[in-house]
Order: sequence, then C-alpha cells, then structure tokens
Amino acid sequence: MLDVTRLRVLVAVARYGSVTAAARALNYAQPSVSHHLARLEAETGTKLIQRAGRGIRLTDAGRLLAERAAEVIGRLDAAENELAAYTGLRAGRLRLAAFPSALGTIVPAAASALREHQPSVDLRLTEAEPPEALRMLRAGYVDVALVFRYSAEASSASSASGASSVDGPGGRDAAPVAGSDAARHGGGSLPDDEDGGIDLTEGLRERLLLEEEVHLVTSAQGAAEPSADLAGYARHRWIAGCDRCRANLLRQCALAGFTPRIAFTTDDYIAVQALVAADLGVSTLPALCLRAARHPGIRTVPLPGAHRFVLAVRYGDPPDPPAVNLLMEVLRAAAAPPPRAVPTAGGS
Repeated sequence: MLDVTRLRVLVAVARYGSVTAAARALNYAQPSVSHHLARLEAETGTKLIQRAGRGIRLTDAGRLLAERAAEVIGRLDAAENELAAYTGLRAGRLRLAAFPSALGTIVPAAASALREHQPSVDLRLTEAEPPEALRMLRAGYVDVALVFRYSAEASSASSASGASSVDGPGGRDAAPVAGSDAARHGGGSLPDDEDGGIDLTEGLRERLLLEEEVHLVTSAQGAAEPSADLAGYARHRWIAGCDRCRANLLRQCALAGFTPRIAFTTDDYIAVQALVAADLGVSTLPALCLRAARHPGIRTVPLPGAHRFVLAVRYGDPPDPPAVNLLMEVLRAAAAPPPRAVPTAGGS
C-alpha cells in the first residue's frame, strides 16, 4: 500500500516545482523530502522524478501518480473535516466554489443566512468556473460547487416533465432534472448542453437551484428597443464571455442563421456591459449577471428558449454533514429570483 505521507510529498513537488519549494511548503527538511521521494519510487518500482538541469521534473508516471494522489488526499482531508464536524471536535468549516455572477448574487445572501442560522460555521469561498469547480469538488478541496450550464431548448426538461425547477418538499433534489438516481450517480443530467456539458461522473450529486433567462444586451445610445430576433444583429460586432458562454452565444446565433463577428472576449460581465454601453458591440448575458450589477447604459431583452441552469453539486453518497445540508438550503433560498416590481395605479 502506498504511504500517504510520501504521496503528499509528491503532490507538493508537482505543485511547487522543486524539492526546496515543496520542503518549505510542507515545513520539512529538504533531505527528508528527497528521502520520501526515493522511498516512494522504491514502493512503486517506477521512476517518478528525473533531473532537469539544476532542478527536477516529474516523469509521465510521476505526473500520473501525483494527479491521482491529489484526488485521494483531497478526499481524505474532506473525510477528516466531516468527521470532525460530526463529532464536535471543532466548529464546522464549509468550502464553496462558485462562478463570478453567483458570487455577486446568490452566495452573499446565502452566507448571511448561514451565519444567522449557524454562527459557528466557517464558510470559505473560492471563485471558479464550472469545470475547475467540479475538479476541486472531486479532489475534496471544496464541499459544494455552484456550476451552470446552458440549454437552447424552447422549454426546459423540468417544465416538460412537470418537475419543479427547485427542490421539492423537505429540500430533496428535484427529479428528474436535477436529482434523479441517474443524475445523482452519473447516469443523467440536465437537458443537452452542446458546449460540452458538465461531466457528472459517478459520485457527483446535483441540485437545480435556478433556471434563468438569457438576455440580449444592446447599447442604450440608440432610439430603438432591442429585438429578441438575433438575426437582426448579424452585421453587428459581438462581445463573447467565458468558454461556456461563448459556446452558447455561437449556438444561439447559429440557430438564427449566422456566425457572429466576435470583436472582444472577456469573462468579466461588468466589462461586457461597459463595452456594450459604449456601443462597441452587442452581447448575451444570463439574468444573474444583470442581477449582480446593471450598467445604466444598456438595454436588454430575454431570448425566447434560451436558459441557463444554476446547480449546486456535492460529492459522495448521502447523508451529507448537517452543515452541508444547511448550506444547500440557504443557497436554494438565496437563488430564488427577486420579485418583479408591480407598477402602482397611475404611476410610471
């Protein structure tokens, strides 16, 4: 059986790039790190490290083992944290990874509610796009990952099946969209996502928090109101977002019969709105981005049939630790769309 301490050393060398830096990070003496690496090579019968000039680098076998070791160690650390929380050895610690517009909307409200319900829970936040957030979740670096995916279908699977788009009674995962046994154990997920989808491998359990509209965003400088017919903007310059948002933009424009001329690319939704407001192009943004911050110089219109699904994902079989269950509940409540303003009689 491989020694966990030696695996930690290998992971540190892979992460920091040298024996010296790994020793410093682990608070080990440099000869101790070298000794652990030599013993690990003897245990595996494989060359893991090779000289590269004055330094070292991992062999292909070393990189493979380091990647797997990082996942194993992450899960061990997560198990230790969960057990400590269950047995009351220390105050609960929760780690959440989320994409930027969720960090600007859902997460602050959820964190405030969490602190009100359980002041002793220490919530740690990390900004990460969905692919990286799921890698962190699998490796045990976070307890919950907030992710998103797009659908170009005119109606979501939730409405087609009659299932709720949020959790059912008692906080259970919605089914079949985001909580069926197939989805929880890697056999299914949300509607087809043509930008590659979220890889729901075995052990990942998702809960649908929000189905939101995707909006066309245009400058307010012109007199005309924006049209939901994208074909009318075929000659415009476009501003694209992150890889997944860009893929959705390309798909929406393809459905409208044209390929967008992308002039700018940025994953900063504030920058997208500023560029649009300056009449440098048009773009699409999900409702959460507009809910987080809205530039006064833009106009928006929802695109029919274009939706983004926001999900909270956990790893491992239930039951979850009580603190994780509480986090899921406050995230669900915080994700609810704000009520629409009702005009008063005679008002504007």
